[in-house]
Amino acid sequence: MTHKTIISGRLEFGSSRSYQKVLNMFEHRKENYYRSDIALNAEDIFVEESCFLDIPRFITQTSEKTWRNTINLLQTLAQFAVAGDLSAWMTDSGQLLHHVVIEPKGDKTAIQHFLRGRQLINEEGKEQEARDALSRAIDKFERHALAYERRGFVNYKLGNFKDALYDYNKSIDVNPDKANPYFGKAVIFKAQERWEEAVEQFTLVTKKAMPLEPLHWIARRMKGECLLAMGKVEAASLEFRLFSNRNFTKDNPNYSRRRQVYFLYAKTLLELGRKAEALQQLEKASSTAIGREYVSDQELEKFREENFNQVAQQV
Repeated sequence: MTHKTIISGRLEFGSSRSYQKVLNMFEHRKENYYRSDIALNAEDIFVEESCFLDIPRFITQTSEKTWRNTINLLQTLAQFAVAGDLSAWMTDSGQLLHHVVIEPKGDKTAIQHFLRGRQLINEEGKEQEARDALSRAIDKFERHALAYERRGFVNYKLGNFKDALYDYNKSIDVNPDKANPYFGKAVIFKAQERWEEAVEQFTLVTKKAMPLEPLHWIARRMKGECLLAMGKVEAASLEFRLFSNRNFTKDNPNYSRRRQVYFLYAKTLLELGRKAEALQQLEKASSTAIGREYVSDQELEKFREENFNQVAQQV
């Protein structure tokens, strides 16, 4: 039995010597360790002139054994990388079976500075230390797209929007296939009420982040909010409809936003003259307990009283 397998990402090896070593290792292990039972071919993923392994988006059908072999081999290769990451998913009829993130964890200085900076981001009051650590990672390896993106996020948290945009753009210059720096730019443009630019960046996020990734749906919700602010109600309604129809697991960050999006979808449907459908979405929002920090019971009840008392009596 085979399942849908998706692999995406990039690993940077930093030098032609390391790159050649990894390429030789891939070919040797594929043939001798795994008897060629690997989902990937060297000629499709190794980029000699840039000394990296690049998989913008690879989709195929594999068995569980081929999946394990491929993941094990990529994890081995990642320990020779200086930067980057890979994500892999296996699904069956839309159901997620496996998800793995592969990244270098070795003792190289650039890796250690990056991992330290990324960790410090989540510690209150450690933003300056995080930024310094990420800057050191970039100093050690100037093509560190992930370090630029994370430093951009720190600068955003500190209110340094100009520096944040610089970092996000540098990350995109190095690796234009990662969704995160586009999202960072979009969030800044949204905060500045630069709606059209925000929508453009959120659209890029939805193209580069797969529906399996929470970021895809976060971007759709925020894109809908921007479109609504621009008065583009029908376009906003589409984004909210797509979000509303998606089933999120409880550990997905979008799960707590369902109540908010049901309400926003109800608002757009009402403006489009679709009152019965709007009422259905309002009922869904009211019956969703999680997410009251985004939309209160009082806000929902006020909206109902102002727009649906007569409709509710007729339905």
